[in-house]
Amino acid sequence: MNAKFETLAIERQGRVAILRINRPDKKNAMSPDFFRELPRALEELDRSGDTRAVVLTGAGDAFSAGGDIQSFDRLNDLADYRAQLQLVENAFHSIERAELPVIAAVNGIAYGGGTEIILFCDFVVASEQARFAFREIRVGLQPGYGLVRALAIGLVQEVTPHADLLPKALEIAQRIAANPAIAVRVGKHFVNRYLGADGLRETQEPTALLFSTPDHKEGVSAFLQKREPNFS
Repeated sequence: MNAKFETLAIERQGRVAILRINRPDKKNAMSPDFFRELPRALEELDRSGDTRAVVLTGAGDAFSAGGDIQSFDRLNDLADYRAQLQLVENAFHSIERAELPVIAAVNGIAYGGGTEIILFCDFVVASEQARFAFREIRVGLQPGYGLVRALAIGLVQEVTPHADLLPKALEIAQRIAANPAIAVRVGKHFVNRYLGADGLRETQEPTALLFSTPDHKEGVSAFLQKREPNFS
């Protein structure tokens, strides 16, 4: 693991960086630390000068199970919920803000935020073992970012046999990395220019309110206690 990061591991193959969500014991659930570290990792790769493309994938057998529900239990009030949603938005948008193209290599389950984060990537390759789902309703929430971004379902660009997933993502990344860096950065900017943050920000307030409901607290308690929820 890269010593700078608790939730991410970076491996280099030539001009491509493989950025792994590195919490395999938690199915790569996205903790507040992950949301803080992702923008910093992408910024450092941007500045490195020797990286031309990034492959984002998960360690172990999952891409990401979504938000770390255990961390939800530490949120106490509407101010906490809004701050959490702002942290998530900043992390997701850091993929678009990155000058480098980001290719998602979806190697297993991608639930909730695990599906949402790939909607911000420039190219998505999925293993035949990949599974996508928005499961926020089970803890009394809505998939705010997913509702906005997945309206048209062009979710992935290519599906490969599982054993070929990372080689295929690296092949795409290497082809991109072989092109003039400035042209790639400008092209990425224009592809993303109509995907502004306004729609995403509109989801923040209703989602923050859902965090404050008894049903959300019951959903989190049921998840942690491994029982069926009793929603009101």
